[in-house]
Amino acid sequence: MLNAKVEHFRNLISLAAADGKVADVEMVALSKIAYDNGIPLDRLNVMIARAEEYVYLIPQNKEDRDKQMEDMISLAMLDGDFAKAEHELIKMVGERLGFTEEEIQNKIDDQVGKS
Repeated sequence: MLNAKVEHFRNLISLAAADGKVADVEMVALSKIAYDNGIPLDRLNVMIARAEEYVYLIPQNKEDRDKQMEDMISLAMLDGDFAKAEHELIKMVGERLGFTEEEIQNKIDDQVGKS
């Protein structure tokens, strides 16, 4: 059984690779998040190689989309350092989830304010 961290991380990989490639900025963010969550580099590489096998369904309701965004922001902030690469990845994923740039930034500001 996958733990919640790995499940969310697989979603991030799936979303990052949804356009057919994982961009350098995405790879940097994914590597940092993997490291911060104790996911070994070799496992990260296997997960990225298999990204197309992961099925990620965009949540169909606002509550689930909000939860996905909150989880991603929380995951990025775990180490207390909200890196530019993580911010860019969250923006990209947020747009794919149907949020506007302003909504994404408001969610990030809300989460950062709580920590």
